[in-house]
Amino acid sequence: MIGPSFTTADTTTTPFLAVAADDIVEGVSDYKGHPVLERSKFGGWKSASFIIGVEVAERFAYYGVSSNLISYLTGPLGQSTATAAANVNAWSGVAYLLPLLGAFVADSFLGRYRTIIISSCLYTLAIGLLFLSAVLPSDCFSDSSSPPLVKVVIFFFALYLVAIAQGGHKPCVQAFGADQFDAQDPKECKVKSSFFNWWYFCMCGGSTVSILIMSYIQDNLSWGLGFGIPCIVIIFALVIFLLGTKTYRFGTTSDDGIRRSYFSRISLVFIKAIRNWRIKEEEAHGVALGSQQFRFINKALLQSPANSNKVDNTCTIEEVEEAKAILKLVPIWGSCLIYAIVFAQENTLFTKQGVTMDRSITPSFNIPPATLQSLTSLSIVIFLPIYDQIFVPKTRAITGIPSGITMLKRIGFGIFLSIVSMSIAAIVERKRLITAFHYGLIDKPKETVPISIWWLVPQYILFGISAVFTMVGLQEFFYDQVPPELKSVGLAIYLSILGVGNLLSVLLIYVIETITNRDDRDSWFSTNLNRAHLDYFYWLLVGLSMFMFIVYLYFARRYIYNRRGMNTII
Repeated sequence: MIGPSFTTADTTTTPFLAVAADDIVEGVSDYKGHPVLERSKFGGWKSASFIIGVEVAERFAYYGVSSNLISYLTGPLGQSTATAAANVNAWSGVAYLLPLLGAFVADSFLGRYRTIIISSCLYTLAIGLLFLSAVLPSDCFSDSSSPPLVKVVIFFFALYLVAIAQGGHKPCVQAFGADQFDAQDPKECKVKSSFFNWWYFCMCGGSTVSILIMSYIQDNLSWGLGFGIPCIVIIFALVIFLLGTKTYRFGTTSDDGIRRSYFSRISLVFIKAIRNWRIKEEEAHGVALGSQQFRFINKALLQSPANSNKVDNTCTIEEVEEAKAILKLVPIWGSCLIYAIVFAQENTLFTKQGVTMDRSITPSFNIPPATLQSLTSLSIVIFLPIYDQIFVPKTRAITGIPSGITMLKRIGFGIFLSIVSMSIAAIVERKRLITAFHYGLIDKPKETVPISIWWLVPQYILFGISAVFTMVGLQEFFYDQVPPELKSVGLAIYLSILGVGNLLSVLLIYVIETITNRDDRDSWFSTNLNRAHLDYFYWLLVGLSMFMFIVYLYFARRYIYNRRGMNTII
């Protein structure tokens, strides 16, 4: 069997009285299944370092595939801009939704440790197939100038296999890393908040290096090499993860590989509440003693008179409150979707803008347009230490909150910055179109528009700073606010925001393309970007973002945290 063996520990081998009380970590075992009685030897930053290393390598591999994907689709596969952007967004959407399935499998069946190992093996297979599809000669199956069907089929099969692998890998690695810190210990609780900051810092470091290196290799050397290197890196990530096995803390509630009924318990609460919605409390057997928030869920505590002679199968108050904890996340989740739609444009339409602009650094070297995506990650790498080491301690001294400010305040400020970033993007795109018109390049799409690609820098940097607040805030929020048994699912819910956002972006592009595409001259997403109106699209996103930001503030002000001392965004 893959992974550690979780057996009942023989506590007689380590006398309880010989262990300091502060060293005991409740509900946690080592890789052999023995309770962790010496805190310093298991978990903490020592174990988290291995897991962060895995994430750095995995993000390098993932961005080696995703960051320049639109260039591969519009280049070797010959797709139009609108089709390629839709395909990238659709794939990204699926990739960010599948963690819900991966988290369910991990928390209910396999455990996070085993899920990470299996996902890493699947990752290796998937990127290996991408490499195979890239090196297949285009004329080996047909004489047509278009890519042969078998090449396209292998590519898209491998691409979605990457999405499946990431679906198991992404939520489990981060949750497993956070599990290395004891939330009940005051010192480790404070460090856990820092863990999410440094996690994102290192993750962005890996993606920055990947974007800088892999986009150049893919644009200037070969796509085979561009997909082959990420395959080697993901194998390296698996080796790193296995090396840290003897230092990890394994939670007995989520990593023992035992089937759990947590999802069925939550589902039963909602089913019972719906079934009993007509029952009046005075007519029922049982009393609805749950909290007043989402009072209709308290109906699950009742039993109808018709079933009074049957075995009592009503839900407990604890189960009802757990269901409410999940339900109250929905408004925050929904109001953040527009942020994900905005963020989806970074590696699609922003990149296509850059293709048309002056990218020369020297007379003989043009910067690959996808390289500018590294500015987002680079700004995160620079700003996160400032946030963690300066901003958080100073605000912590004022507010008394371990993370400095509430998680919802952090998320909200990041959404505001994304609105500013998209406004700048619209202004810059308008300037690019005016420049193209001034130089008579409207009908010369292959000519370089004499405006520097560096005009795009501010929008990328603001995206990065926005992510420091919103992305990291969402990760911590959904990990922190779900019940202990659903930590992987909490992070998967966060990732599903990005997934649904990408799919909504596909839908939005499709609707706009259908409405505006008349002979490809008036389309907002015309293949000839000098006749397109990406600036209109960006302003539309600004308007939608401002509306949803108001909605977000409404729900955030009314949100009640599961922990004391953090009860409002204002």
